Amino acid sequence: MKKRKVGTAPIDEKENALVSRISVSLPPALLEELDHMVESSGYGSRSQAIGDMVNYQLVEHKRKLGNEVMVGTLTLLYDRTTRGLQKNLADIQYQHIHEVISSLHVHLSHDKMMEVILLQGPANYLQELANTMLTLRGVVTGKLQLMAAAIPQLHAEPDED
Repeated sequence: MKKRKVGTAPIDEKENALVSRISVSLPPALLEELDHMVESSGYGSRSQAIGDMVNYQLVEHKRKLGNEVMVGTLTLLYDRTTRGLQKNLADIQYQHIHEVISSLHVHLSHDKMMEVILLQGPANYLQELANTMLTLRGVVTGKLQLMAAAIPQLHAEPDED
């Protein structure tokens, strides 16, 4: 791979064919914060960091639009001693078997448990499902994290004759 210099940053010719260049103007204080974040986070360049930020915002935009099929995780921290909570969580997951791909729970202490649920489906539906679980009595905290990607379908929808 041939490399050439533009300014002070080496550019990989092969990789360069797959990207487009844009120009961004930032106030000096914001640029300084960006450079600090790039360095402390281990990014190879400003472009890599900004690309990640843009990708994150695009995923959030798609999530807010509602019906795009996305994949993600719902992470819950809950009090396992809350009467009926684990059964309610299991029942909800069963009722949404087409969206719930897998789940894993870990005992953190005598009464605290963390559960990570792998989901796939329309973003707005996954958000509703997450809200249903997050608002159950005994759930301490949780977060839905979605990505604009899809995993292969594990089973076919039943035929409705």
